[in-house]
Amino acid sequence: MTNEEQVELEGDRFPGRTYAEVVLAPAYVQAQAELLEPMMAINRAQLVMLHEQRLITEADARCIARGLMLLDTQSLRKEPYTGQFEDLFFHVEHALSEFVGDAAYHLHIGRSRNDMGIAMYRMVLREKVTSTLRAALFVQRRLIDFAKQHTDTIMLGYTHTQQAQPTTMAHYVAAVIDSLERDIVRLRAAFANCNRSSMGAAALTTSGFALNRERMAELLGFDGIIENAYDAVSGADYVGEVATAVQLAALNLGRFVQELLLWCTQEFAAIRVADPYVQVSSIMPQKRNPVSIEHMRSLLSRCAGNAQTVLTMLHNTPFGDIVDTEDDMQPYAWKCLSTLEQVYRLLGWVVSSLTVNREKLLARAESSFATVTELADTIVRKEGLSFRTAHTIVSRVVQQAARSDGHAPQGANSGEHVDGQVQHITIRLLNEAAQDLIGRPLALSEAEVIEALQPARFIAVRALIGGPNKDEMTRALAEQTTRLANSERWLNETQNQFVQALEAGRQLVGKWAE
Repeated sequence: MTNEEQVELEGDRFPGRTYAEVVLAPAYVQAQAELLEPMMAINRAQLVMLHEQRLITEADARCIARGLMLLDTQSLRKEPYTGQFEDLFFHVEHALSEFVGDAAYHLHIGRSRNDMGIAMYRMVLREKVTSTLRAALFVQRRLIDFAKQHTDTIMLGYTHTQQAQPTTMAHYVAAVIDSLERDIVRLRAAFANCNRSSMGAAALTTSGFALNRERMAELLGFDGIIENAYDAVSGADYVGEVATAVQLAALNLGRFVQELLLWCTQEFAAIRVADPYVQVSSIMPQKRNPVSIEHMRSLLSRCAGNAQTVLTMLHNTPFGDIVDTEDDMQPYAWKCLSTLEQVYRLLGWVVSSLTVNREKLLARAESSFATVTELADTIVRKEGLSFRTAHTIVSRVVQQAARSDGHAPQGANSGEHVDGQVQHITIRLLNEAAQDLIGRPLALSEAEVIEALQPARFIAVRALIGGPNKDEMTRALAEQTTRLANSERWLNETQNQFVQALEAGRQLVGKWAE
């Protein structure tokens, strides 16, 4: 292609048509949607700070204030990208100058698009992180309420996908809540590192003007400044930390959602999802498809993928290169946060709608071999044998009981026989196994064997911290409720802090404009 042909296709001045199409126009639209309000907040805060530091005159301050109040942000948000201005920053600056003339450019004293851009991205990100935290606390409360209803709902716990030991639905859900709480803690930590101000760093070395960086942070609702100016405009770990916290939260939640899908199957038959969250088949009249949960699973995968994109785009990015960590990368952080927030809200409503098949779960636990750990424990307590010896005795009996039921032990794990394999464990079989192993029968009675094999007994004696015992679960859920209330209080105070700071700046500039 000749130079003349290239000029004809791309133009002879900035921006080239393809560059504008691929990079500048999408970034401009993105900035209109997400960055315009933070940009205006920074302009107002900059005006207040410059006036307080006597870096601009009273007359210029009032003139700029009037211009800022007159700017029609709704129109700015709708205007298409034309290439007349490189980005939204220059468009806003030009629009302000049309109202106040050259005084508009005083607003840029000691300021760069670098420190301003990072501050805007941090402001957007903190809003999205706190929105996601709000949704996380919503689902946490729903899970706690659900667990409190099921401290007596006996079910089997599984390890290696096999029936392991009896527990309760509350015990299982409380574990999910604890995992969720750690995700919340990680998101709060990411928020703390995000909510710092870059303003005053300018391009990367601060400024020779007597700016007040701390005042800018205060006016914008930040918790403080990023002290080193180079770090302020070049560090990107704040968004990487958010992405990491979101990715782990999505992975953790996905494991729970996957099990909910399993529990919905007719074969498992543990839970029933309410009608608002299921769809029928177009051809099979009997189907109740739990599509809400299926969509949550796929959305969480998308969430984790977008979070990974953030981390991948950070990889090998030079410390001084901030382009990769701004226009091209930030939307993926926003997307993963938005998706996680949506899934949290949907999950909260779905959990609230669940019907649990308590009878089915109890029958499955009663007919399984899952209680035999407590039988071995009872032998240890009663006979003074080592646990390994008691384990061997019970293991032999389980093998015999499974065979007498017509199944190998692995097949017996289905736990679906009406009479129940566990009923084949008798004191006679235990004594025969003990005679072979320790040379004498056990002193246990038949009644003690039967009691040891009851799921309710198994759960009741596991009253250590973290166990499924009802009193212990009531205590644990009460503490989770207290921690939830503390988190809700923190979130309310945090959101109010930056909302009030921004509103105070708006009102101050508004008074100057009068």
